[in-house]
Amino acid sequence: MAGTRERPSFEEANNVTVKRCFYAYEHARTFIAGKTVADIGCGPAYGSSDMAQYALSVTGVDYSQATIDANTQEHAAITNLKFVRSVVPPINLPADSMDVVTAFQFIEHISDQAGFIKDVYRVLKPGGVFLCTTPNAKMSIARNPFHIHEMTFEEMRDEASAVFGANGIELMGLQGNEKANNYYTENSKWVKRIMRWDIFGLHKILPASLLVKPYNWITTLMRDELKASNAATLEIGTQDFFLQKDQLDTTWDIYLIARK
Repeated sequence: MAGTRERPSFEEANNVTVKRCFYAYEHARTFIAGKTVADIGCGPAYGSSDMAQYALSVTGVDYSQATIDANTQEHAAITNLKFVRSVVPPINLPADSMDVVTAFQFIEHISDQAGFIKDVYRVLKPGGVFLCTTPNAKMSIARNPFHIHEMTFEEMRDEASAVFGANGIELMGLQGNEKANNYYTENSKWVKRIMRWDIFGLHKILPASLLVKPYNWITTLMRDELKASNAATLEIGTQDFFLQKDQLDTTWDIYLIARK
């Protein structure tokens, strides 16, 4: 996993980002009911703990031992939830051990994306399901220094079908309704105003480590201003997002369902 942490915090200004991310966990509930699940890149485990309400068991996987220790302590009361440290790939789990593997907003943080998908296949039981979301690169306006590589639908199709077979994968796109997309329209306008100052395109070529602080500062400022100017910011919920199978290049996130 990449040595940087990017997870939406739960301040009000981050509401839209949180709900967009959490949609994937809600959608996963029908796949994980009564199943053994590995949640890769679990971070602070807000998603892992939610899935534990529906799954037989959930194993949260993260590269940070401090995160593993904190999660183990915080979620000690959830008896079907445990945590394992693993710098992925490989995944520190046995072969054929999981019914479902989830990796939501994770794969963009690692360089060996093909190797990760292959190792997910190893970990899954026969008939197991891999659920993966990641930002659609074609909808990104500016570089995110926390992301090593953002994928297109074509890249995801190629990488996933090479492992699971062309008939073993389904690709959908996460889209927002009018309320959610109006928020992102204002978001895009804000980013483009900032990007006009980067006349030499430095954000594309500078080391990611130099961009983290300004990126975090600008993102916080932007979301605070959008919260103040757009009343819908706090109203948007997971119900304002949905999956579609057409016009994929204009959707916000890639949603992969792959079956072993």
